[in-house]
Amino acid sequence: MTDVPIGATARLHVPIHLRWGDLDAFNHVNNTSMLKLLEEARVRAFWKAEEGETAPPTAVLNSGIEAGTLTLIARQEIEYLAPVPYQRRPLEVQMWFGKLGGSSLEVCYEVYNDPANETRVLYARSTAVIVLVDAVSGRPTRITPDMREAWTPYIGEPITYAHR
Repeated sequence: MTDVPIGATARLHVPIHLRWGDLDAFNHVNNTSMLKLLEEARVRAFWKAEEGETAPPTAVLNSGIEAGTLTLIARQEIEYLAPVPYQRRPLEVQMWFGKLGGSSLEVCYEVYNDPANETRVLYARSTAVIVLVDAVSGRPTRITPDMREAWTPYIGEPITYAHR
């Protein structure tokens, strides 16, 4: 993670490589593939690491249904700002929280080209509302104190979309 100026929102910076199969007939990343790329970034940012792996401080969720808590998408919105061409260097997905509720969280994303590129391009912005749900009962479950402690430094302004 990069340094953050005082007063600025801390963001997670997750590199995500494209696959050739992410492209469509117009030779840019398909809209459904973008959802998968955002999902991959979210899993890397929030699921606990396996033994011997490193993970960001926000990785506090246990993975799998046996963990007892599911993370379900209640709503997702994407604003596409530029077509994403195929590139060998990874995209940079920046993530933060627009809101932490009782059992839900609003994850904000901005998708950029590789940070080493001289010309930075913001390809897309997205928001996902995620609800924590008990795997047995199917009912919403509260964000734990450990989750809240790990995620609070990454709370910032939610995304404002052009169409609103």
